[in-house]
Amino acid sequence: MDTQSRPPPAQAGKLNGSYLTTRDGTQLYFKDWGPKDGQPIVFSHGWPLSADAWEDQMLFLSERGYRTIAHDRRGHGRSSQPWDGHEMNTYADDLAQLTAALDLKKAVHVGHSTGGGEVARYIGRHGTARVAKAVLIGAVPPIMVKTDWHPNGLPMNVFDGIRAGVLNDRSTFFRELSVAFYGFNRPGVKVSEGLRESFWMQGMMGGLKAEYDCIKAFSETDFRDDLARFDVPTLVMHGEDDQIVPVDAAAKLTINLVKGAKLKLYPGFSHGLCSINKDVINKDLLTFIEGRAA
Repeated sequence: MDTQSRPPPAQAGKLNGSYLTTRDGTQLYFKDWGPKDGQPIVFSHGWPLSADAWEDQMLFLSERGYRTIAHDRRGHGRSSQPWDGHEMNTYADDLAQLTAALDLKKAVHVGHSTGGGEVARYIGRHGTARVAKAVLIGAVPPIMVKTDWHPNGLPMNVFDGIRAGVLNDRSTFFRELSVAFYGFNRPGVKVSEGLRESFWMQGMMGGLKAEYDCIKAFSETDFRDDLARFDVPTLVMHGEDDQIVPVDAAAKLTINLVKGAKLKLYPGFSHGLCSINKDVINKDLLTFIEGRAA
């Protein structure tokens, strides 16, 4: 666990339209929708996607008066492709610089998959002075890989296989990965070829080095200390048929590490629940944000 030595308070990066220049010169692309005086909802995306993965949630919430913000993680989407910094500490520091530059207050941070790890590390390193609530959806914490303290984690050879797929032919690998990601390999499920194409396109927009390094970040990072530092209302959402981040090794453990967190499980939902089951997820997000009982 490497959050013990916290960084100095985040300094606002330099804004230029839809881009933020971080302290190390990385250009981060971000979307900023909805009324600027609305409560901010900040989204962190999964691997190997981009801010586009959140458009269903952003449109829904912005139409209801919220300011919605989502960035392309460094090396992904429309952000620049630096050689270094593709690990959770830097991801969290990038997010902190963005929230500082936009001067966001009382923000709700929502992270899916790898983005859930980013949110956890952001809170672990930078605290909750700007945070009102947190939502982890199909998120990778507390850790994905199998360890002595996490015997139900996935064996390292699973992630070695992902690395090999990305290096050998990432275009084909992303096309094939989209099937399990959205649960399109289940009996009776209607396959959306358009959604598969969107997944592939977002993945191919990112840089090979960034996406390769991120595999280690999302699989081997230990988030236990980060989760213990949560002190805001937190909702943990997870599909019970998640074939990418198995619920028993993720959400069901996270709920015991975040004080007062609430767990909402979805029978039959896949890892791609924010797209496949967007109507349900949007409704439950709004309920939690508004502070109503689910």
